[in-house]
Amino acid sequence: MKHTFKPSWLISFATLVCVVLFINAGLWQYNKAQLKQKQQLQLTARLIERPLNLIEPLLDLKDLNYKRVKLEGTYNQDYQIFLDNQVENTAAGYHVITPLQLKNSRQVVLINRGWIKGANRRQLPNVTTPTGLQIVEGSISVPAERFYTLEAPVISGVTWQPVWQHLDLKRYIKSVPFKIQPFLIRLDAKSNAGGFVRNWPIPSERITKHLGYAYQWFGFALTVFVIYIVLNIKKVER
Repeated sequence: MKHTFKPSWLISFATLVCVVLFINAGLWQYNKAQLKQKQQLQLTARLIERPLNLIEPLLDLKDLNYKRVKLEGTYNQDYQIFLDNQVENTAAGYHVITPLQLKNSRQVVLINRGWIKGANRRQLPNVTTPTGLQIVEGSISVPAERFYTLEAPVISGVTWQPVWQHLDLKRYIKSVPFKIQPFLIRLDAKSNAGGFVRNWPIPSERITKHLGYAYQWFGFALTVFVIYIVLNIKKVER
């Protein structure tokens, strides 16, 4: 009994395309896991660094993520925004982003004060913003650039549009009458400067998830290749 292997060109081409796509998807997830690992090491190192002073502007955004800062200033609630579609323990809500005018400086920095539950899509949650000089401690977060946005719901009787789908710094800079730093500060969980729920995600939480997805895609590629071989090996009787 002999065996022959003569797959059609169409099946070979389809198998090749699937294997390449699955391997690329696996590599993409694997690279994301490596990036999260690098970010986690960066975060761990930043926790023991001395906090930065933001009186002078920071123009170089490279290597700023997770750097700790301590500053003083006053909140400006007039240009506060609510980031929509934020989830905390399966509950939908907003992240409250409030500009902070730094003491003895012309610099303004956006402070992410944490998560608050949203009761109604057409009505903003009741948010209390402390007045007077605040001591803010937190870590720098450089938002990723987005290339699309969704139309935010219109809040009746409100001139300033407070509900945003994501933090578009370019749009925000054009919308306010003052200059701001091109990043925001995530308020520390222990800070008393008017914060809400602040369970900030850490990179290590997603490393295992991305690796799991990567191995899954690699498994798909191997499975398709094995099926291709098995189905196209045929017995030939003499």
